[in-house]
Amino acid sequence: MTGGIRVAVLIDCDNISWKLGPAVLAEAAGKGTLGVKRGYGDWSSAALSGWRKQLPMLAIQPMQQPAYVTGKNATDSALIIDAMDLLYSGNVDAFFLVSSDSDFTRLAMRLRESGRRVFGIGAQKTPVSFQNACDRFTFTEVLVQPADPAASGAAGSATTAPANTSAETLDTTSVPPIDTVLVPAVRAMERDDGWAALSSVGAYIVNNNPSFDARNYGSPRLGQLVRSLDFVEVKQVASADGSEHPYVRVKPTGARAR
Repeated sequence: MTGGIRVAVLIDCDNISWKLGPAVLAEAAGKGTLGVKRGYGDWSSAALSGWRKQLPMLAIQPMQQPAYVTGKNATDSALIIDAMDLLYSGNVDAFFLVSSDSDFTRLAMRLRESGRRVFGIGAQKTPVSFQNACDRFTFTEVLVQPADPAASGAAGSATTAPANTSAETLDTTSVPPIDTVLVPAVRAMERDDGWAALSSVGAYIVNNNPSFDARNYGSPRLGQLVRSLDFVEVKQVASADGSEHPYVRVKPTGARAR
């Protein structure tokens, strides 16, 4: 995706820490132009005081939704209605749904049925139903590195606090082993000689596991991740136009590093 893609970022502020605001927008900006940025919540609530300071600085439009009935989340309904309005307007190509709430599962499915790309952002605890309803789902725990206390400066300031200062850490024990994800993908996309285009492998993995992210395994990119593994090998292959692209294959068992 490029800047020509029109993106809407819809944030469930009742569900996501204000400290993640800059990191969320940075993630979404990689997919296109952020034409719509909205944050949903009851802004009379003291629990959203951090977001109240953050929204104007990030140019996120606050969408007021009072809690009409105790125990019922009216914010979710407001976000869903706005998302459908944006869909029918025809002015949005991709949606970022920022929440860890499974209530947005059907919304994600409906948007995709209408040909829109849907990217979810939420905590690792997000129900798998919502994760798999998106084209891609990113855990908030990997958006940015934990803050360095010695370099944090004015802690708590909306302008200086790093995005991830909420002590969120990825639970690596619940991340599937990389070989169980990568090997089937290579096998599915390999040519007769056993080599597969890394881009095709990556697309295959995300199509089958939207929450897959190289950052879940400590690498910023898939290419860097596969080059660090001992059970695959990578080479550059020249295309007809002279450009080179990475290809990957699974090493024979006896050829793997011990």
